[in-house]
Amino acid sequence: MPRTPSKTILVTGGSGFIGSNFIRFLYTKYPEYKIYNFDLLTYAGNPDNLADIELVEAGLSPDERRYVFVQGDINNPQFLDSFFAKHSFDAIVNFAAETHVDRSIVSANDFLHTNVGGARSLAEAVRKHKIPRCLHISTDEVYGDVPEGQTTNEDSPLRPSSPYSSSKAAGDLILQSYHRTYGIPLLIIRGSNNYGPFQYPEKLIPLAISNFVEGKTIPIHGNGGHLRSWLHVEDFSDAIDRVLHDGKVGHIYNVSGEERTNLQVLETIAKNLGINEHQSLFTYVPDRPGADLRYAPHSHKIERELGWKPVHVFDDSINAVVEWYKANRLWWQKIKGRTEYLEHYERQSKGNWW
Repeated sequence: MPRTPSKTILVTGGSGFIGSNFIRFLYTKYPEYKIYNFDLLTYAGNPDNLADIELVEAGLSPDERRYVFVQGDINNPQFLDSFFAKHSFDAIVNFAAETHVDRSIVSANDFLHTNVGGARSLAEAVRKHKIPRCLHISTDEVYGDVPEGQTTNEDSPLRPSSPYSSSKAAGDLILQSYHRTYGIPLLIIRGSNNYGPFQYPEKLIPLAISNFVEGKTIPIHGNGGHLRSWLHVEDFSDAIDRVLHDGKVGHIYNVSGEERTNLQVLETIAKNLGINEHQSLFTYVPDRPGADLRYAPHSHKIERELGWKPVHVFDDSINAVVEWYKANRLWWQKIKGRTEYLEHYERQSKGNWW
C-alpha cells in the first residue's frame, strides 16, 4: 500500500493492548490518515487505552477529526456489511480476537466465535467490498511447542496446543483460503509475546508489576521455566506498519523479540522495583494443561525483505515499562477491581483450570 495522502484505515479490535498502541503509532506517524477503530469492548477492550487521542479529537471540528470509534462485533456479518458499505477503506488491520490462553481453557466457545467466526465474517466483507489490503494479526503460538535449538519460520507446520492457539490457526487458514479461492489481498503477521503500556493486567508483566507494587504474591505456572520471545509493542507496531505498507500480498511474516524465561522476566522486574527478597512473593501453581514450554519464531524474512529491526532491548526498556505502570496505577486498579478480572484471577492464581 503506497504511502499516499488521505488513506482511510480500519483497525478492528483497536481498543485492546496491541491494537491501541498500533492506533497511536499510526495516528502519530501519519497525520494524513483517518483511522476507524471497530471494537466490541469485551473485558480486554478498554476505551481508556485511547483516552489521550479522544481528548485531542474532541477539540477538533468534524472535518478535522482523524480518529473514529465504532462499537461492534466482528462476527456480525450484517453489521459489517452495512458498515463497510458506508465507508471506503483503503486497508484493514485485524486485531479483533480473544487472546488469553488461560481463559480459552475455561471457555473455548468465545475463542471459536471471535477468532474463527470473526475471521470468516471479515474475509467475506473484504471480498464483497473489494478492500484493497487486509492485514491479519496472528501469533507465534500457532506453531506450538518448539524444542531448544530449533526455531520456527513462516513455513513451519502449525501445531497449536490450546483452544486459543488452535482458534488463531483456524482463523489464519480460513483467511488464507479466501486469498487462494477469492483473491482477497491478504497479509498475515505472527508476533511473539508483546510487552509495554496498556497491557491487560492478567498478563505476566503487568500482573507482576502491579502485584509487586501492591505487595501481593505472583502466581507462577509450573516451575517458571517457560521460554518466550519478548517483543516491545512499539517494535511490533513498527513491524505491522511495514507489512501493511510494503509487505507482499499472500505472504506471512514472523516478528520476534528476545528469549527469556518467565522467572527471568520476573527477576528483572523485581530488580527494577528494588525488591530484593522477591522469591518470597512467588507462588507456584499447577501448570496449564498442555502448556507449551518454548516459542521460538525468527524474524529473518521481515528483516531481509522489509528492513525491520527491533530497537528496544528488553533489559533496558523494561525499566520504562515498569515506570509506566507505577505512574498509571489508577488505570490498572480500575481493571483489577472489576468482577470479570477478579473471578478469573481467583482461578488463575490457584491453577484451577476446570
